Formats: sequence, C-alpha cells, structure tokens
Amino acid sequence: MKKLFLGLLVASFTLSIYSCRETTEENIENDFEEVGNDLEETGEDIESGLEETGNEIEEEYEEEVNEDEEI
Repeated sequence: MKKLFLGLLVASFTLSIYSCRETTEENIENDFEEVGNDLEETGEDIESGLEETGNEIEEEYEEEVNEDEEI
C-alpha cells in the first residue's frame, strides 16, 4: 500500500512539473510575440515621426528660400 501511494505521489509530482514547464514555455512564447509586436509598432511610430519631421524641415526650408527670393 505504501509503495502504491508513493508511486502515485511521484507520478502526480512528475505530471505537475511537466505541465508547469509547458505552461512556462507557452508564456515565454507569448511574451516574445508581444515584445515583437511592440517593437514593430514602435518602429512604425519612429518611422512616421521621422517622416513628419523631414516634411516640416522641408517646409521650413522652402519658406526660408521663398522669403529670400522676395527680398
């Protein structure tokens, strides 16, 4: 009886460790996907910001050139 109880205890312990490992692996995969998505969004935001800044610089330059031509 004691051997049966210890065998069941070891089996349940082994299964619980295995299931926790799978859950941890799934969590890590999900976290990596989220980080990847966040990095992609951040890259897109940076690209948009740089484009807007470039457009503003061009507009300011054109205004300066036009003012100089009027003088």
